[in-house]
Amino acid sequence: MPDVATGGAGHAASPHGWRARLALGFERRDARSVLIRREHLGPLRVQKALYPEGDAVSHAILLHPPAGIAGGDSLAIDVSVGEGAHALLTTPGAGKWYRADGRPAEQRIQLSVADAGSLEWLPQESMVFDGADGNATLDVQLSGNACFIGFDLWCLGRRARGERFTHGRMDTAIRIARDGRPVFVEQARLRGDDPRLGSRAVLGGASVFGSLLVAARDIDATLVEACRNESPTAGLGAVTRLPGLLVARYRGDDAEAARHWFAALWAIVRPALLNRPACPPRIWNT
Repeated sequence: MPDVATGGAGHAASPHGWRARLALGFERRDARSVLIRREHLGPLRVQKALYPEGDAVSHAILLHPPAGIAGGDSLAIDVSVGEGAHALLTTPGAGKWYRADGRPAEQRIQLSVADAGSLEWLPQESMVFDGADGNATLDVQLSGNACFIGFDLWCLGRRARGERFTHGRMDTAIRIARDGRPVFVEQARLRGDDPRLGSRAVLGGASVFGSLLVAARDIDATLVEACRNESPTAGLGAVTRLPGLLVARYRGDDAEAARHWFAALWAIVRPALLNRPACPPRIWNT
């Protein structure tokens, strides 16, 4: 089955914002993981599958030409990985949630991985501008012995410009389930004017926070200890093991330090669970 690209940007724009959708499907054929489905509507794209580490792993870079999510935009990403296939997805740079100007925006991501499949969801950080009004959901459905490794990193305000997140709203939700049973559920409701953001029980005034999430059948104590021996160069990091789940948390003010720490943990986790050395996407170096 060949790759299929449908739709276009011309009829996805409206006075209320962009309506964009991207659907990808990966399948294992012999020893090769193949991108068999590629459908898009509006400004979401994947140009082609890349194979920097051989046929077994299909890499793809998610492109959003507007470079950010503005008020009124609605983005949906749907990725499925078939039995025994292995896909790695990333982005070319930080995502941006622009000032909303009274119009809420949303991004819905749905990921599904079949038995013995693997998905590495490694987007770069999401930057929330002051005055943004957004809702972001990540729903991961795993079957059998599927493995998932994912980054979820957020920056509140543009610190390089002296901007803080003092106005606006950002709601996030993550759900990971295996064979229909939830293994991780988390929701956050962030308000720029909420004094609780400065509480040590919440963000402690930090502007950068996020999680590395690893869902696999067997996460042993040795792997957890190896991850705990790796520390971020700035900010605070902690690693926790739950049934079938490893969670690494970051809180601080340095997105680069958080990103490098997540990448270092990924380089520990990947060979242990996927039997492959880390192969950082080349786009990370640009």
